[in-house]
Amino acid sequence: MRWQTQTLDADDGALPGLSRAGLVRTVRTPEFDGITFHEVLCKSALNKMPESSALPFRWTINPMRGCSHACRYCFARGSHEYLGLDAGRDFDSEIVVKTNVAAVLRRELGRRSWQREAVALGTNTDPYQRAEGRYRLMPGIIRALTDSGTPFSILTKGPLLRRDLPLLTEAARRVEVSVAVSIAILDPDLHHSLEPGTPEPRARLDLVRALADAGFSVHVMAAPIIPCLTDSRAHLDALFAAIADAGATSAMAFPMHLRGPTRDWFLAWLDTEHPALMRRYRQLYNRGANVTPTYRDWLRDRVNPLLTAHGLRREQGPTTPPTAAPAPTNPQLTLFG
Repeated sequence: MRWQTQTLDADDGALPGLSRAGLVRTVRTPEFDGITFHEVLCKSALNKMPESSALPFRWTINPMRGCSHACRYCFARGSHEYLGLDAGRDFDSEIVVKTNVAAVLRRELGRRSWQREAVALGTNTDPYQRAEGRYRLMPGIIRALTDSGTPFSILTKGPLLRRDLPLLTEAARRVEVSVAVSIAILDPDLHHSLEPGTPEPRARLDLVRALADAGFSVHVMAAPIIPCLTDSRAHLDALFAAIADAGATSAMAFPMHLRGPTRDWFLAWLDTEHPALMRRYRQLYNRGANVTPTYRDWLRDRVNPLLTAHGLRREQGPTTPPTAAPAPTNPQLTLFG
């Protein structure tokens, strides 16, 4: 691949956070039009969750920061501001890549103190976003986790995971491996508007089928549910039917969470694309990041019977995210227990 406009030892004076992150170079290439990669050398790969999080895992790995999926509702947008980048277009197009993450991870997993606790990937940004096709960070991560005897889980919207299916299948013979796929929208026009950089829903359903055929028990994150846009009974029924038909064993759905800068970014989109809904959203999110309890309960009562009807409901598991911080990262991954 021909890299253009490469900057070694880049002067990121306007982006002081990147220097703290270990910036090595900034890269642009025509194969990824409109996207800038900031290659960094990370000092650690494992991130420890707060003791208060009440999750089935204590550790996460984020090979990249920022995400070209460009989902308007992405809860992780605020994390980009720490780097001196904005939570809107910069989050979608300024991707920070931890090029040495696999080597650092292997070193951390080799410590005597490591207790082989469960590790989750996909808790912040998608490890199988488009850039993974270039950087190939995940094979090294998977091998390091497997060789150390560490169980792990992956949540993704990226069919690129199929590239690593043989590796994951082999890993599952040695450690516990859980895989979940995120599919929340079937309508093509709404998908292109809300998730412009993500693979088509059909491609993700095909990923579910491939994982199921490989012997994995696949969970689908049918979330977030977008009030007034994806919460109709017809849409949810069709969504769960497609998920079940693809071979998933369970699914979960909960309403959209609008925290920090994500709220302004999403509402700006809503005001342009669906201005008639602005008043309703002011009512639904009048308490801040979460929908009102009335809507939450209404959605739960709509979702649960449909999950049951399609054989996708687990014995336990909420249809709304718990309040453990950082939300809503956590509720997505309570599924991996």
